[in-house]
Amino acid sequence: MGRRMRGRQRGAEKIKPLEIEAWTPKTALGRMVKNKEITTLEQIKDLGKPILEPEIIDALLPELEAETLSISPTQRTTDSGRKISFRVITVLGDRKGHVGIGVGKSEEVKPAIDASLLDARKRMVSAVMGCGSWECKCSQQHSLPQRVEGKYGSTSITIKPAPKGLGLAANDVVKKVLGMAGVKDVWSTTTGGTSNIYNMAMATIAALDSLNTKKPQPGEKA
Repeated sequence: MGRRMRGRQRGAEKIKPLEIEAWTPKTALGRMVKNKEITTLEQIKDLGKPILEPEIIDALLPELEAETLSISPTQRTTDSGRKISFRVITVLGDRKGHVGIGVGKSEEVKPAIDASLLDARKRMVSAVMGCGSWECKCSQQHSLPQRVEGKYGSTSITIKPAPKGLGLAANDVVKKVLGMAGVKDVWSTTTGGTSNIYNMAMATIAALDSLNTKKPQPGEKA
């Protein structure tokens, strides 16, 4: 029962925001966001605090889109027989430099999707945009500032800046993750377990997140 149900997938869609006005934060970070002491995701990353409340993301990033990457039926044996549940992998982003991957499980598809969206909110990362292509050398934020690498499980990916207009030279999963982050032009290569959708998505996230700790080297080429 590990077959992926691709037929149920739809393209990227705007998601309904959580009820921020009625939200009563339970964490110090949530209260800081609610009181507008923190206004960007980057400030949270600088603090090094985990995001435990999904409402934090909706308060900071009100225009989020989501796309389902995979819906997989799974089954488990109980005293009353076999029960089928669904595992959903979703990519969430604002196409302005923020993206996250979430996983949700439930006995029905819709609750599993909702759970994956809540999970993705808690795992958002910032994508540093730029143009590191030596062929382009423009000042627009259409690609990445430099070559990055990411790994998750047995899957590895290398993403390199590309000139404006090239598009996303990548497989479908990588395209969806990068597109949701707002990246428009890259070259990419993948190795290892490239058929695992979750590992591929998370390796892409790891590559993007590496730019938050790695400083570009002067004169570095893709």
